[in-house]
Amino acid sequence: MTDLKKIDIDGREIEVDGAMTLIQACEEAGVEIPRFCYHERLSIAGNCRMCLVEVVGGPPKPTASCAMQVRDLRPGPEGQPPQVRTNSSMVKKAREGVMEFLLINHPLDCPICDQGGECDLQDQAMAYGVDFSRFREIKRASTDLDLGPLVETHMTRCISCTRCVRFTTEVAGITQMGQTGRGEDAEITSYLGETLQSNLQGNIIDLCPVGALTSKPYAFNARPWELTKTETIDVMDAMCSNIRVDTKGREVMRILPRNNYGVNEEWISDKTRFVWDGLRRQRLDRPYIREDDKLRVASWNEALSKVAGTIKGCAKLVGLVGDLTSVEAAYALKTLVEAQGGHVECRTDRSKLPQKNRSAYVGTATIEDIEEAKFIQLIGTNPRDEAPVLNSRIRKAWLQGAKINLVGEVADLTYDYEHVGFDKMALSNLIGREYDATTGSPSVVIVGQGAICDADGEAVLSNTMQLADKMGAKFMVLHAAAGRVGAMDVDACTKGGLDVALDGADVIYNLGADELDIADGAFVIYQGSHGDRGAHRADVILPAAAYTEENAMFVNTEGRPQMALRAGFAPGDAKENWAILRALSGEIDAPLPYDSLAQLRNDLIKAHPHLAVLDEVAENDWAPLPLSQLKAGELKNIIRNFYLTNPITRASSLMAELSSLSKQNGSKKVAAE
Repeated sequence: MTDLKKIDIDGREIEVDGAMTLIQACEEAGVEIPRFCYHERLSIAGNCRMCLVEVVGGPPKPTASCAMQVRDLRPGPEGQPPQVRTNSSMVKKAREGVMEFLLINHPLDCPICDQGGECDLQDQAMAYGVDFSRFREIKRASTDLDLGPLVETHMTRCISCTRCVRFTTEVAGITQMGQTGRGEDAEITSYLGETLQSNLQGNIIDLCPVGALTSKPYAFNARPWELTKTETIDVMDAMCSNIRVDTKGREVMRILPRNNYGVNEEWISDKTRFVWDGLRRQRLDRPYIREDDKLRVASWNEALSKVAGTIKGCAKLVGLVGDLTSVEAAYALKTLVEAQGGHVECRTDRSKLPQKNRSAYVGTATIEDIEEAKFIQLIGTNPRDEAPVLNSRIRKAWLQGAKINLVGEVADLTYDYEHVGFDKMALSNLIGREYDATTGSPSVVIVGQGAICDADGEAVLSNTMQLADKMGAKFMVLHAAAGRVGAMDVDACTKGGLDVALDGADVIYNLGADELDIADGAFVIYQGSHGDRGAHRADVILPAAAYTEENAMFVNTEGRPQMALRAGFAPGDAKENWAILRALSGEIDAPLPYDSLAQLRNDLIKAHPHLAVLDEVAENDWAPLPLSQLKAGELKNIIRNFYLTNPITRASSLMAELSSLSKQNGSKKVAAE
C-alpha cells in the first residue's frame, strides 16, 4: 500500500509517495534540481552535493535532496506539511560554493572537449555558479586511463561523481572500475589498468556529466549543434531498442539511446551504439548483373527487366526474408511471390517456430515482466550476447532476489545462476519436477533461438511451453533477428520450413538474407544494403536502403510494434525496399495494390490489425504446443561472435577490432591455469 505524504515545495503543496527522495518529489512538483552524481537507474551516492535544498525547521544547513526521503521530514509545529525551499539564499549560496569547489581542479578544456555543447557541468556552472574564482594554487592533473577502443578518458576533468563505477558494477555486472584515495588524491581508476570487458560499456559515456569519458570513435567528428537528430529504432538485436541517430549531411555520426522504460530503459549495447561506421562501408549503391561469372554495373530498368523475365519463366519461385527486414518489406515480398505461385520463408536459421501461433513464436511475457520475476528459467540462450540490455533486466531481477536457472551452455552472464544441465534431457527432467504454484511466483521461462534451430527444435519448444504451463510462468521466445517477429506476424512462412521452401527452387529472391549459404543451381536475386554473403552469391543485385535510411516498422522479441524513421538517404542509386518490390511487380505485370508507403501500411494493417497499435504489446492467447518426445543432444547458443552478427556489423572496422580483442581476452590464461 502506498504511503502518501503531503509536502510543501516552494509554496506549492503536493502529495507524493513517502518513499520518494526529495529530489524526486521536487521533480513531481515541476522544480528542477541540479545534480551530478544522482541518476534514476543507479544507487544513491550523495557525494556531489549539487542537489542541496533547504528544509524549513530542520538543521541550519542545506540538505542533499537525493539522500533524504519525504517520510523522514518532520511536520510543522501545528501539523503543517514539511516545507522545502529550493531557491532560498541559503541554497543559492551553497550551490555556488559546491560549484566553486568542483571547478577547483577542472581544466579549461571546453573549446576542445567533445562534451562541449551538451555538458552538464557547463550548463550548471552557468545556471548555478559564480563568475569569479578565489582559487590561486596549481591545479591537480590525473593520468588518463586506457579503457579500450570505445571510451576515451580525460581524467583531469573527472569530478568523482562515481556514475561510471556504479553503472559498471550494478547494471553491466563487471568490477573493473573503482575509486581510490581520499580528498584531493581521490581518483577513478580501473583494476590493475584493465580495459573494460562489457558489451554495455558505452553507456558510461552518456552517464558522465563532464568530459572525462567520451566516445573514442566519435571524437572530434562533429559538434552537437551541427547534427540533425532523428528518433528511431535499432535492429542490431531483437530488443529493437529506442535510439537517436545523429547525422551530419548524409552520414551517420553517432547513435545514442532514447528513454523507453518498457524496452531498453535508457541503455543500449555497444554494437548498437558503435556500428554506425558499418553504414558507410561496403555499400551497394548501383544495380549489378552477373555475366560470364562477373558482376557488371547495370541501370535499374535493365536490372528489373532481367529479374522480371527470370521470374516469369521460372518453375518455382522462393522469397527469403532476411534478419533485418522490416514488416512492410516482408509483407510486400510475400504478396509479390505468392501472386506468382511461389513460397516465402523468414526462418532462415531453420528455427522451428510454428505459424500463426503467436504465443509460441513470441510468448506471453513482456520485457518488464522479467524485472518483476522471482524465478527465471533460461533454456538454450546466452542473453548477454543475444540481447545485452535484456540481460541487464535479468541482472536487476537477480539483485532484487530472483533465482535464475540455466539449461544449456555455461557462460558468464554477469549474475549467479544454477546450471541445471547441458542437454535436452535436463529440460525433460525439469518437466518431471513438482512445482508449487506459490513458490517463485511470478516466474518467466525464456527460450533462445539456438535451442529451437536443430531438427528437434519443435520438441524443445513444446517442452519449454509445457514447462511454463506447469509452473504457471510467463513465456518468452528470445529472438536473435530484429525482423523475425514482424515477418512471422505477416505469415512469411512455408509449411515445413526453409528446406521445403528451397527444395526444387529455380529462382530465389533473397531479401537481405546473408546468414545462410545458397547452393549452386538456382538463379539468385539479392536485394540488400551491403556487399556481404548474399550479394556474393547473387546473379542480380538490387541496392536497397539500410535501417537508418527508410521509414519502416519492426516488431521486437516481446511482440511490440515500433516505428523506425529515416535519418538519411541511401547512397547512390539505392532505393527503399518496398519501392523496389513495387517497381518489380509492375515489370512482371502483377502490380502490388499500393503506390505509396501509406497505402501499403493500410493494406498491411487491414490484414493484420494488431500492428496498428504502436509501442504496445498485444496480449497473446496462450496455446502451448502438445508435449513431444525429446531426442538426445546438447543445447547450443545461436550467437558465436557478438560483434559480427549481420552485414552492417561485418562492414564495420570497429566491430572487427572489438571481435579480435574479444577473442584475445577469451584466450588469456589466468595465474591458476
